[in-house]
Amino acid sequence: MSEDDMPDEADAFIAEATADEVSALKVENGALKEQILRYAADAENTKRRAEREANDARAYAIQKFARDLLGVADNLARALTHEPESEDAAVKNFVLGVEMTDKELQSAFERNGLKKIQPARGDKFDPHQHQAMMEVPGTDVAGGGVVEVMQPGYELLGRLVRPAMVAVAAKAGGADGAKAGAPPNPYSADDETDPGASVDRRA
Repeated sequence: MSEDDMPDEADAFIAEATADEVSALKVENGALKEQILRYAADAENTKRRAEREANDARAYAIQKFARDLLGVADNLARALTHEPESEDAAVKNFVLGVEMTDKELQSAFERNGLKKIQPARGDKFDPHQHQAMMEVPGTDVAGGGVVEVMQPGYELLGRLVRPAMVAVAAKAGGADGAKAGAPPNPYSADDETDPGASVDRRA
């Protein structure tokens, strides 16, 4: 091998080594980019999850307080149902005050996302929002429909706070079938823990 050939071989060796290093660096660079993108995606998911949890915490912070106030709303409604008929001005003013208090309380509920659940007579029983307290046979309402609302329910921003307690029209042969254990409970939801998953026949 002549001395003239040595620089060419050296250049070739350097070029080959450089190409290998460049290739290795490209692979490493690609792996680092993929890792950075994965970390960025994880960070974004964590940020979104934290924001969602914070929003939920703010949205449902009043849930316990709202549930405590439902008893007040129930008592006002019962008072209005049994309001006395009197020509006495003091009694009339008292009844008017109760009506205004009930109206203002319901307005406060609505402003804070608390919505009353009060199905109309004949509405279909919804096990996700209603709780069947009793069956009523021989009504003009189709079987499985709501006959009477015994206590209204409430939901907070779409989340159930309390189911509406209702009386439902008995389905044809439903009572006998229930005793025989033949048909499934027509008022059961897929989730057995759901508020309206069973009929309370003690009412």
